[in-house]
Amino acid sequence: MIVLEMKAVVKPSQCTAIDDAIRTVQFIRNKALRLWMDSKREDQVDKYSLNKYCAVLAKQFKFADDLNSTARQASAERAWSAIARFYDNCKKGIKGKKGYPKFQKNNRSVEYKHSGGQLSEDRKKITFTDKKNIGTVKLKGTRDLNFYPLDQIKRVRIVKRADGYYVHFCINLDIREYAKPLEPTKKCVGLDVGLKVFYANSDGETVEITQFYCKEEKRLNRLNRKKSKKFRKGQPQSSNYQKARKRY
Repeated sequence: MIVLEMKAVVKPSQCTAIDDAIRTVQFIRNKALRLWMDSKREDQVDKYSLNKYCAVLAKQFKFADDLNSTARQASAERAWSAIARFYDNCKKGIKGKKGYPKFQKNNRSVEYKHSGGQLSEDRKKITFTDKKNIGTVKLKGTRDLNFYPLDQIKRVRIVKRADGYYVHFCINLDIREYAKPLEPTKKCVGLDVGLKVFYANSDGETVEITQFYCKEEKRLNRLNRKKSKKFRKGQPQSSNYQKARKRY
C-alpha cells in the first residue's frame, strides 16, 4: 500500500463543506467510542457492531446521514483500531499506560472508500458524491494517477493543514513487484560521520553538511519579521497580515 498526496484547489464554499465532513467524522468516531465504553461486556461491541451503529447514527442525525456511508464506516474503523490496539497492549502486558482510547478533539481528515469519490477522465479532478456538497475538487501536484488502475485506488482521504487541503490516494500496490533486483557488488566501504563534513568514506570521498536547519531558521525569522510589520495593535488585522501569518 502506497499513499500519493496532491494539493486540493478548493473554493470557500468547498472549504466549509469539507470542514463539516471532518467534524461529522469526529462525531461518529466519538459516538462509536462511547458505545464501547458503555458496554458491560468485552465481547458486546466489536468491529462489525460499530459499522452497524453508523446506520443508527445516520437515522438519528441529519448531518451524519449527509456523509457518505463509506466515510461513516471508516470513522467507526478508526475507533475500533484504537480499541483493538488497547486490547493488544493489555494482552501483551506492556508496562505503564496501555493506550486507553480517548475522545478526539481536533480531527483533521475525512476518509472515503472507493465508492466515495469519482476521478475525472484526465485524473486531474475528483468529485465527492455525498450530500455534504463538496463537489468537484481540482488536484494539483506532480503525481500522475493515470499510471495506476482505478481498482487499485482503495481509499481517498482529505486532510486539512495550515496551508490548505490535501487529497491522499491510498493505492494497493506491492512496490517489490516494480523494484529491480539488486545484486551485491562484493565491495566494502567504511563510513565515518563527523562534524565538519556529513560523512567521509574509506575511498576519500566526502559529503558536505547541507545546513538545512540554519537555512530554514533564517527563512523563518525573515517571515516572522514580515508578519510583524503588518501587525496592527488594537485593530482588526488585514488580509495581508493573515497571508503573512499563514506563510510563517
